[in-house]
Amino acid sequence: MKTITDHRHRFDRIVRRALLAGIALTVATSASAQVVPPPVVPTLPTTPMVQPVPAPQPLPTLSPAQESELARLLARDAVAQGLKDREPQLSSLTGPALVQAALDHAHAVRAGRLDNSDFQKDWAMRPQAFDPLPSFRDAVAKDRLAAWVASLPPPYAGYDTLVAGLARYRRIQANGGWATVGAGSELRMGGRGPQVAALRKRLAIEDSNLSASGDTFDQSLLDAVRRAQRRYGLNPAGQVGAQTIASLNVPVTERIKQIKANMERWRWLPTELEKNRIQVNIAAAVLTVFDGDQPVTSMKAVTGRPGDETPMLTSTIHSIVLNPPWNVPSSIADKELWPKERANPGYLKRNGFRIIETEGGGRRLQQASERSALGRFKFDFDNPFAVYLHDTPAQSGFANFDRLASHGCVRLEKPEDLARLLLRTTPDWPDAQIDATLASGKTVRARVADPVKVYLLYWTAFATPNGTMSFREDPYKWDGVLANKIAARAEAAQLAAR
Repeated sequence: MKTITDHRHRFDRIVRRALLAGIALTVATSASAQVVPPPVVPTLPTTPMVQPVPAPQPLPTLSPAQESELARLLARDAVAQGLKDREPQLSSLTGPALVQAALDHAHAVRAGRLDNSDFQKDWAMRPQAFDPLPSFRDAVAKDRLAAWVASLPPPYAGYDTLVAGLARYRRIQANGGWATVGAGSELRMGGRGPQVAALRKRLAIEDSNLSASGDTFDQSLLDAVRRAQRRYGLNPAGQVGAQTIASLNVPVTERIKQIKANMERWRWLPTELEKNRIQVNIAAAVLTVFDGDQPVTSMKAVTGRPGDETPMLTSTIHSIVLNPPWNVPSSIADKELWPKERANPGYLKRNGFRIIETEGGGRRLQQASERSALGRFKFDFDNPFAVYLHDTPAQSGFANFDRLASHGCVRLEKPEDLARLLLRTTPDWPDAQIDATLASGKTVRARVADPVKVYLLYWTAFATPNGTMSFREDPYKWDGVLANKIAARAEAAQLAAR
């Protein structure tokens, strides 16, 4: 203790001497010349480190007439937007409780019902932040509540057609849905009997161009079978096989759930899509190019098989690699290629692979461009999954109607058409230069002068502009996962409100 005290006394003496010396120096200096200190220039922002929290904006006050109108609008819209299956009882809500219900409804319709923590890693899309209070306050002040509610849904024709489809399939459900169809020898051209009558009745529920009466398998019924097969993504050969019957026998309640799941995913998109963009429907395995917001071309694709899912994401195609080599992901090499080499020595060399030694004694595989599984074109866009669009020498896969067969990347039926389209505004890459580079076999990266937005989306229910609904299987089971997450989120909110 004494030692500590001695140190403190010594420290005090040193400080006093320094202060006295400084004062003496200042007095002496001021006698000879006035020293102006340099201006103080702050090196950090002068804003306080702790920002004041903005005061919460007051909720608008509704008139009795507005409360009645708003409760009616919200109840009806909750059903129309697929949030509820029947109109909720909101007439008992008044004042701030009704206003909060309106704000919650607006957020659910515009930005969805999930929290960021609910998204899976391969659902690499997030809805934009949305605060409905400013627009709602304005609508109350101007007495335009109906217009405000109508402005909330995602502003896309694809979403609007699902809203219409949901209403239609709910009417079908209210009328009893449809009976299951059984297989049988009668279900062929020229066949006749009760099985044909049941098939005709079932198809007519979704197809207004077919008469529901009759028990003969005629040309009109054959055409209706083919239309149904196209709606379900099946081979439109007109043969009523097991796949067609299975699709027809999916209950209407499940179709309604599909529509609602896809409406939810539409809410994750930005409020304005780029007019020039590329969209891939993962579930349907189709790529569509938009120019000026109009679809200008489409092509078949091969997307990830279950277990190797193609992720949902948004990115930008910034370059195209011509004659790309294939740097084989280690997961594919370990699971597929190394075992083939061990079982059949020389397999790798015969198929154009070379073994590249890596640091630490590892090895990786690369397939030369002339034998590359990526074909002659690879479309690059930044993403954390190392997926891309690419060509393929295995063109036979596009003849299949079930085209979920890749390791996660997207193979294209007509990649050359897409490459030339994307490079048409790039002066360094006229068609002649593309042709010469392809012929040389050299690997060259072509930077796209006008990068194009690309969306990888998962649509299992979608409609044509005339309202015809199409459905695909839920290959990744993401519709069911999404429905469960929404239900869990709703239950958690109810518990928190108690």
